[in-house]
Amino acid sequence: MTRAQPSSPSSSPVHIQTRNSSSHRHFFTHFHTNPKPFMEIKSFPFLSQEDYSHFYTLFPDMDDFDINGEGGLKKRRRKEDDSNNSHGPMSDILTTLILLDEEEKQEQEEFFVQTQQEKSILEANHRQKTRAMNEYLSDLQQNHAQSDELDQSRAKRTHQSAVAAAAVVAETANSGAGSEPGSAVPAAGPSRRLWVKDRNKDWWDKYNNPNVSDDEFREAFRMSKATFDMICEELDSAVTKKNTMLRDAIPVRQRVAVCIWRLATGEPLRLVSKRFGLGISTCHKLVLEVCSAIKTVLMPKFLQWPDENRMKGIKEEFEASSGIPNVGGSMYTTHVPIIAPKVNVAAYFNKRHTERNQKTSYSITVQGVVDPRGVFTDVCIGWPGSMPDDQVLEKSALFQRANRGLLKDVWIVGNSGFPLTDWVLVPYTHQNLTWTQHAFNEKIGDVQRVAKDAFAKLKGRWSCLQKRTEVKLQDLPVVLGACCVLHNICAMRNEELDANLSFDIFDDETVPENSLRSATSVQARDHIAHNLLHHGLAGSAFL
Repeated sequence: MTRAQPSSPSSSPVHIQTRNSSSHRHFFTHFHTNPKPFMEIKSFPFLSQEDYSHFYTLFPDMDDFDINGEGGLKKRRRKEDDSNNSHGPMSDILTTLILLDEEEKQEQEEFFVQTQQEKSILEANHRQKTRAMNEYLSDLQQNHAQSDELDQSRAKRTHQSAVAAAAVVAETANSGAGSEPGSAVPAAGPSRRLWVKDRNKDWWDKYNNPNVSDDEFREAFRMSKATFDMICEELDSAVTKKNTMLRDAIPVRQRVAVCIWRLATGEPLRLVSKRFGLGISTCHKLVLEVCSAIKTVLMPKFLQWPDENRMKGIKEEFEASSGIPNVGGSMYTTHVPIIAPKVNVAAYFNKRHTERNQKTSYSITVQGVVDPRGVFTDVCIGWPGSMPDDQVLEKSALFQRANRGLLKDVWIVGNSGFPLTDWVLVPYTHQNLTWTQHAFNEKIGDVQRVAKDAFAKLKGRWSCLQKRTEVKLQDLPVVLGACCVLHNICAMRNEELDANLSFDIFDDETVPENSLRSATSVQARDHIAHNLLHHGLAGSAFL
């Protein structure tokens, strides 16, 4: 290292040069004698680790000189500096650069490791997808091969059938020609191929077998084999179809079974198709056709308003069980859920069911009157679910029958959702009831419970009424009417309902705005309540 000697202010510029033999880096500083001296540092590449130490030693030597306006150099005192801060702020900067360099290297290593991990994951996913696609392609090729084999076998069977049919025709023609000499033998015409999809019918073949037990049949169809056979006999003339040249007609038993199993289970048509080996559209058509036949053929026989003799027996049975005279039926109104219709959707919105179930509900109403055995004698089906019970009653055929005077001396017992009229008997609904009124309400409740239990059995036996069905809204009254007729047939033939099929029915009862519509009916109800209490027919709860 060479140190420059001081010179006078008037001398030429002084050049201070420092050289490092290992790195060959040069630093030049020019001092001028003008009032504003300047210093120029030429650019140099980044230092290496070995150059740091020499660079540290450079500044103490340079700091020993001070440049003043006269060009003199003065030596600075550095003995007071702490040994830990011997290199000053430049040491901190270089240390920071070293740490940043190490952090950058560490980040590069971590990035490399993370990249390798992501690469391995992507490669594993690619291998898995490739393996899955190969398996799918293999299965697809296998299915195509099986389909080709099935098509070839079907074509072969069709060809054999056509050849056999042609042989039969030729043999018949030849026999005819032998009896009449000179007659020509007609040539066999081209056979017509039948496009009929082969479907599995094992499930239906099992239940169509006479050897199937009655318990198994009842579990599947909600009725005994004897009752099912009776229904098939009744509907034979209405649902029978003739065979055609293309295919054989579906037998009557299978047609009826499709409808009853669909109503009993409420399963979708897709599953009905698999059970009976028929197309989905065919099953839907069969359900509507059989339900229409039930309405046309069976409803006049099994669901009709009782005649005079039958009404007399109904009154006697109700009076024997409740003590209330002239009761000709128990009435109740329930709701059947439906899919939201496309038109007039607000009319079918059921506000009470929506609030109770916390789910938007749409429904139609089913009003029914039953006898003491729970057999329906009158039904009114299809009015929107937003209508209260009293409005449904006013639009029913039962109400029109009463207006014509056909319900004279007959009480139809209903709940608090119906109005009190000359022929509708309902419980007391005001507060602070007397013992007589409490006793009357208890007996009315017993009679009204008969209708509610009948609807519970109806929905329990025919599960299609418990959930929204695939039937269109305009076809639903026919289907529900068929369920009521089948319920009556089972009740009349004493078909027991399995305990597992019990259904808890619940419908909100709202008191109508005009609950009292006849002054004479108020007096008649009070008279009945008085007789029940004072003749010992009110029960033990109020005595």
